[in-house]
Amino acid sequence: MREMDAIIAAYELLKKAGTSSVLATVVHVEGSSYRRAGARMLIDEFGNITGAISGGCLEGDALRKALLAMHRQKNNLVTYDTSDEDDAVIGAQLGCNGIIQVLFEPLDYQKKHNPCELLKALIKQKDPAAIAVQFNLDRSKEQPGTLFMIYKNLKLEGEMPNKDIADIILKEAQISLEDKTNRFIEVSLEGVNQHVFIQNFEPPVNLVIIGAGNDAQILSRQAQLLGWDLTIIDGRPTHANNERFTGTCQVIISKPEETLKNIEPNKRSCFVLMSHNYNYDLAVLKLLLAYDDIPYIGILGPKKKYQRMLDELKVEGFELKPENLDRIYAPIGLEIGAETPAEIGLSILAEIQAVLTGNTAGHLRKKSGPIHNTKEDNFTKIRL
Repeated sequence: MREMDAIIAAYELLKKAGTSSVLATVVHVEGSSYRRAGARMLIDEFGNITGAISGGCLEGDALRKALLAMHRQKNNLVTYDTSDEDDAVIGAQLGCNGIIQVLFEPLDYQKKHNPCELLKALIKQKDPAAIAVQFNLDRSKEQPGTLFMIYKNLKLEGEMPNKDIADIILKEAQISLEDKTNRFIEVSLEGVNQHVFIQNFEPPVNLVIIGAGNDAQILSRQAQLLGWDLTIIDGRPTHANNERFTGTCQVIISKPEETLKNIEPNKRSCFVLMSHNYNYDLAVLKLLLAYDDIPYIGILGPKKKYQRMLDELKVEGFELKPENLDRIYAPIGLEIGAETPAEIGLSILAEIQAVLTGNTAGHLRKKSGPIHNTKEDNFTKIRL
């Protein structure tokens, strides 16, 4: 289950029980931090926590700040400076060297567009969307909080701020949706600065596994830990069933030529061909080549198998464009010395993640700069 799904599930239970709760959101990070802007956790009045805003170092103090915000029923911005190794609040000399801004929002269950209601609408989207959180680095000022979400068609849902600010947020959200990046803006209105965090949200990866063997079982379990949506397709009812594939997996029994009959691939759909049946995999590959949006097609097996597939496709008259071949990863996976099914699954999922995020999957120790791209953390300053 994705962290956001877990937060919303906990929220629904708390709302039903009438238990008070607070949503904590990392709205900006300057420097290094274990979690980046957009990390959230839900805290209830009994101190139970769902989600996380750090690797565990901030949660203790954040719990106290959440209970204080709950008592006051007022949004509160808290600054954590992890570059200060003598900071007794945070704890044991983290060395993260980051300044983390966390916004605490008490939840009003009667409010139609409270932060968690907006998040609930957000995670239901099949298309990219964005959510806007307004805050003020001057903690003595009002902290408006999570305002509204922006759909792909730029339709807004939620509570509108000042129209001039709303128009600016909309323009920045359009950039966020197009570039798949978060945006931070500082708006100066009548001499008063206001800050907005626009979080880009991508729907979960839809991993389609062709084949329902034992290795596919392991791969599906690993992918579910990442919060990915899973579809298992195989022609054997003895293998493709809900006893072997539990959780939220969609299991489809299908002939290879009818593989895509019940699913519609999109830009978040990744296919892994691992049926251990050459003809089945080849038949599915023929179907997938017609979809330009699919970012990743992985084929389990040696390079000779893949070359044989290409040769047969050419004989059958398939036009193998370079852009199509660039989407095919065969042999599948990163070279990490994988031998066991679990290790192979790790190499496959890591490769898919790297492809979707446009990363090289190299060693972090070889990077000369920060682990994360911090350029997008800068505020775009706008004066009205």
